[in-house]
Amino acid sequence: MPSLPDAPAPPRVLVAGLSGSGKTTLGGRLAALLGVPHLELDALHHGPGWTPRPEFLADVDRLTASGGWVAEWQYAAARPLLAARADLLVWLDLPFPLTLARLVRRTVRRRVRREVLWNGNVEPPLHTIWTDPEHVVRYMVAHRHRYDEIVPVALVTNPGLRLVRLRSPRQVESWLADVSAQQLTTRPDRPRGGS
Repeated sequence: MPSLPDAPAPPRVLVAGLSGSGKTTLGGRLAALLGVPHLELDALHHGPGWTPRPEFLADVDRLTASGGWVAEWQYAAARPLLAARADLLVWLDLPFPLTLARLVRRTVRRRVRREVLWNGNVEPPLHTIWTDPEHVVRYMVAHRHRYDEIVPVALVTNPGLRLVRLRSPRQVESWLADVSAQQLTTRPDRPRGGS
């Protein structure tokens, strides 16, 4: 399974997957291993009241223009720019029932605990799963095959972009262990697991 590109420059990595697949978790762990910033696109995108921030694309452009980074590959407007600048696309293609269960648990937990998310937002009432077609759970179910369509296009459009497709939590952990071992081999001065 491909690991990270062998290059003197810090890697630029995208993490793709359905809501609930673990993109942000993997992105944070991978960024810590690589010693590069983790760009959480939800935090850049969502303004107060769940409105998109007008500066979103400008922020993505600025933050990905130089150096290494790890970012989630989401939001249609940002995907082309991100794919054009990335070295590696990690696709969390986990089983749909597992991803759906994770998303539902996370959504319920966030709502019940009234967890404050980006820019003061909280999950809407649970009944909106049935009334709002843009609710994160309904959106994920409706678009569950999206990556089957857009990943091949991104690879053709960006011939330098490499793909790692992970289909289970076990593969995710195994791949991360390989990346960690590669980092220790290529950069022995870096402590394991962090900056």
